[in-house]
Amino acid sequence: MRSEYSQSRFLSILEKRKVALAFLDAMVKFTAKEVAFLKSSQVCHLATASKDGTPQVTPVMYAFDGTGFVIAVDYGTKKLKNARENPRVALVVDRLRPTRAVTVQGTCAVYERGNEYRRLLNLLMARFEFYRKNPWGEGESPIFRITPDKAASWGFG
Repeated sequence: MRSEYSQSRFLSILEKRKVALAFLDAMVKFTAKEVAFLKSSQVCHLATASKDGTPQVTPVMYAFDGTGFVIAVDYGTKKLKNARENPRVALVVDRLRPTRAVTVQGTCAVYERGNEYRRLLNLLMARFEFYRKNPWGEGESPIFRITPDKAASWGFG
């Protein structure tokens, strides 16, 4: 009996690890040059869409945490309403001279309170002096965390 339980438990753990590895393989991996570019830029153009598919693009300040994009938003905005109705978003970070860009499609999670909210808020505060001079707390301004599942770039050759 014990060996059957152990074998069953082992197979369960193995299956969970396969799922975790598949998730990691599906994550977008940025090159060192792309990461440096994303960390040096401050503004991206965020595209959201309503539940009926009507698109909206907004320039926003962002922080890049190494795997995803962190954006503070205000209550009552179209981008917040859209993200709640349809979490699929896209964004582009670009520069004209020299011509470079990173485009991303991904999923937007909205945080308003809790440990992850505080972690994201700290990233934004560390990144932007404007936010440090005008701080806010939980429940005052939602924060998006965008997890990329597709990306393309140019100008990094």
